[in-house]
Amino acid sequence: MPRGLYGRALLILLLPIVVLQLVISVVFIQRHFEDVTQQMTDSLLLELRYLVQSVEAAGAVEPVQPLAQALQIDLELGGAAVHGFRRAFYDWSGATVIGELRRNMGGVVAVDLAEDSRRVLMQVETSAGPLTIGFQRRKVSASNPHQLLVLMAVVGVFMALVAFIYLRNQLRPITRLAAAAEAYGRGRVEPYKPSGAIEVRAAGHAFLDMRARIERQTAQRTMLLSGVSHDLRTPLTRLKLGLSMAEGDEVAEMERDVDEMEAMLDGFLDFVRSDALEEAKPVDAVALAERVAEKARRAGAVVTVEQAGAGEVEIKLRALAVERALANLLNNARRYGKKAVLRVDLGERMVRYTVEDDGPGIAEERRDDALKPFTRLDMARNQDKGGGVGLGLAIAMDVARAHGGMLRLGESEALGGLKAELVLGR
Repeated sequence: MPRGLYGRALLILLLPIVVLQLVISVVFIQRHFEDVTQQMTDSLLLELRYLVQSVEAAGAVEPVQPLAQALQIDLELGGAAVHGFRRAFYDWSGATVIGELRRNMGGVVAVDLAEDSRRVLMQVETSAGPLTIGFQRRKVSASNPHQLLVLMAVVGVFMALVAFIYLRNQLRPITRLAAAAEAYGRGRVEPYKPSGAIEVRAAGHAFLDMRARIERQTAQRTMLLSGVSHDLRTPLTRLKLGLSMAEGDEVAEMERDVDEMEAMLDGFLDFVRSDALEEAKPVDAVALAERVAEKARRAGAVVTVEQAGAGEVEIKLRALAVERALANLLNNARRYGKKAVLRVDLGERMVRYTVEDDGPGIAEERRDDALKPFTRLDMARNQDKGGGVGLGLAIAMDVARAHGGMLRLGESEALGGLKAELVLGR
């Protein structure tokens, strides 16, 4: 079965037409033309047997010629020999003609239908010698049977074309709905207006309602979490101010706790912003990677940018979100390794950013946990280097999903550390 809706619809449309054509061809042409040919041949056999008997009685064809000419039948006694029973391979009625002549007329030694498709040439053994008989083919078989086949084929193709045009118009709203849903899954809000049949319109309106609810809930969630995170900065600032004026042995430890809380708030705000509906615009994928790498170099990282693939460099994505995701991946590489490589692979349907480092990596059984928010794997990733708040990979994962892609973690073959692949749909 075809996998696409167009293919399946065409199969449903064309299969009955083809089956109908075959059934009519077999039942009507074979049976009808065969029966008609048999009846016409049997009628002509009466005239042929009478002429042969007359030739045998007279011992010559001259006395019988006036009657044969009146019947439009050519007679020749002792002419050139006719060999075998010949017909074209597609001549269905010719097989019936040959069979009837051989069965119902004695002495038939040859019937030729192949030399001239419009005439029948046969030879009969008589007491006066071999008698060659010729007559028009239309006397024994229905003429122009191919006209029915041509008519059936032309009408079938025309009706299939008309049905395909109407079918395409009915399927077009479904493909538009699928395109709008796919675009929204990749983070793009494409204009869409329901059209088509009642059921398709209902599905389109349901999609629009669902998209509006998701956007409204996302906006409310972003506003709420951003407000909570922002409000927490005020007491945190007062704590930092109070600690800066305080003295004692415990002040340093409390300042580290406040700094950690501030880092957690910053990470939380980044996580909230990653879910915001930024508008996707055409962006140079390689230039974006260069910008992120340059920022990482200014922070002290050793980053190399490589490009692979020959696809289009400019793609449509949320630039700020992708930069934030790549920055998180490079920060992880800088924190847990000494050098990193950022590779850009451009394909026809996706773009893949790969970040590899020479750090300790993440064990395979812990990689799914590493993608969860607020999960810290410091024991596996060099706790002495200082870990984050556990949101870097979660933010990158959300950005990838917002672009219809994914984030995959693996082991770097080149550097031996962690390999993070940020795959974005195009």
